Amino acid sequence: MWSPDLTPERPPPLFIVQNQGSGHEDAAARRAATAAVLTAAGREHYFVLAARGAEVPARAAEAVARAQAAGGVVVAAGGDGTQNAVANAALGRCVMGVLPQGTFNYFARTHGVPADPQAAARLLVTGRPQPVQVGLVGERAFLVNASLGLYPQLLEDREAWKARLGRSQLVALGAAAASLLSLHRPMRLHLTSPRGAADLMALTLFVGNNPLQCAQLGLPEPERVGEGWLAGLLLKPVGTWRMLGLMARGALGRLGEADDLMRATFQTVHVQPRRKRRTVKVAMDGEVLRLRAPLVFRVSPTPLWILKADQ
Repeated sequence: MWSPDLTPERPPPLFIVQNQGSGHEDAAARRAATAAVLTAAGREHYFVLAARGAEVPARAAEAVARAQAAGGVVVAAGGDGTQNAVANAALGRCVMGVLPQGTFNYFARTHGVPADPQAAARLLVTGRPQPVQVGLVGERAFLVNASLGLYPQLLEDREAWKARLGRSQLVALGAAAASLLSLHRPMRLHLTSPRGAADLMALTLFVGNNPLQCAQLGLPEPERVGEGWLAGLLLKPVGTWRMLGLMARGALGRLGEADDLMRATFQTVHVQPRRKRRTVKVAMDGEVLRLRAPLVFRVSPTPLWILKADQ
């Protein structure tokens, strides 16, 4: 299993992946602020820029290859989607740093990465590589959560609304409301784990890898998540008004009390949709992918090494 050199002869160079398609002026200003901190610290660094979100995985792979050749660190400058793409490229290959630029920044907050851009850039200079847990769906890694069913559809609806009406919180809320008012057909799932097997009906299956998010939702035993366990949440078929009530519970951190949910912590679970289909829509850290069924959710046997403050 790969592990980093914890006592390099020289400070490793930084290869920073940034998506320019998410607000050109903001991206340029953040890039300049980061460069100023790293230059003042005398740290060798390079920016690997993606013109739009679809290019981020390719730019991440390029940055990781350069980091491997130079004994360097790859850095994700962006939100959940950028961090996920960089983590998938870096897992088992090189150390990763984070410059969080998302809304909730669950991954960064869990691991002590500051939201302030200059403080986060300074951590790239002073941080030490430490291993953290990631989840897998097949061979695809996720940092915060992965899900199938209603949530991937909600994300697709939100992006369609944003494409037509622009990006704003009001547009996002409208898209969510429209998705809920047209609740989709429940899924028939066959779940298998070391504890046994079951056939269940569900609107959504949510798998969490982030203790902070699980605690904020009110899910049980969040302290186990990230310590060798994942959290599973299955939403039974409910009507629209009941769904709105569940959303309110989640906002208040009381989702774990609801009777319409099944909850468990696990290390591995196999999920086979009963409808015959070759691929399934899966949302992973806010990005929707089509993955081949059956789906295997599990804790990655290989940790992701990230730059963190010394404990």
